[in-house]
This record gives sequence, structure tokens and C-alpha cells, in this order.
Amino acid sequence: MGTTPVTDATFENDVIGSDTPVVVDFWAEWCGPCKQIGPSLEELAGELDGKVKIVKLNVDENPNAASRYGVRGIPTLLVFKDGAVASSKVGAAPKSALKQWIEGAI
Repeated sequence: MGTTPVTDATFENDVIGSDTPVVVDFWAEWCGPCKQIGPSLEELAGELDGKVKIVKLNVDENPNAASRYGVRGIPTLLVFKDGAVASSKVGAAPKSALKQWIEGAI
């Protein structure tokens, strides 16, 4: 199980309405650091399956959610618990740091 794409249209249902915590990766095709953390997030989605969902939202194609949560730089990662932002992280980080941050937030 890897990451799942979400859109502005599915954000409410897939993220806000989720029973489990959700990590949203706000990213874009042209973003080098976004591409850098992509494989780590894919691996973490498998490792943390059942504890957290990791989803990706392309900010170029879906600007509403990014605007709603004040995303100004990418990659931005937000952890949602019970429909609200529980933690945020901006910028690339090694897989171990991402895992530690996610586990601390959920």
C-alpha cells in the first residue's frame, strides 16, 4: 500500500472525514525536494499501514486545499487527526526524520 492521490473534490471525504490520522503531502511535479521525499513517503505508507494514511495533493491541479491551509512552500506535510491539523512540516527530510515526525504526531 503506497500513497494515495487526493484532490480538492475528495479532500473533505478522504482527509477531514477519515477515521485514521492522515498525512497530506502538498507537492508539485516541478518541485525537486518533493520528488526527493516521494520514495520515502511511499515506503512509510507501507510501513505505517493501519496506523496512518499518507496521501498526496498536487497543488498545481488542486489549489483550494493548499490555500485553505495556508500552504506557501512545498513540500508541506500536514498531519490531520479527527479532521483538524495536528502537526505540520515544511521542506524535505530524510526518511528516518519523517517517520519520527509522523509517529510523534499520531
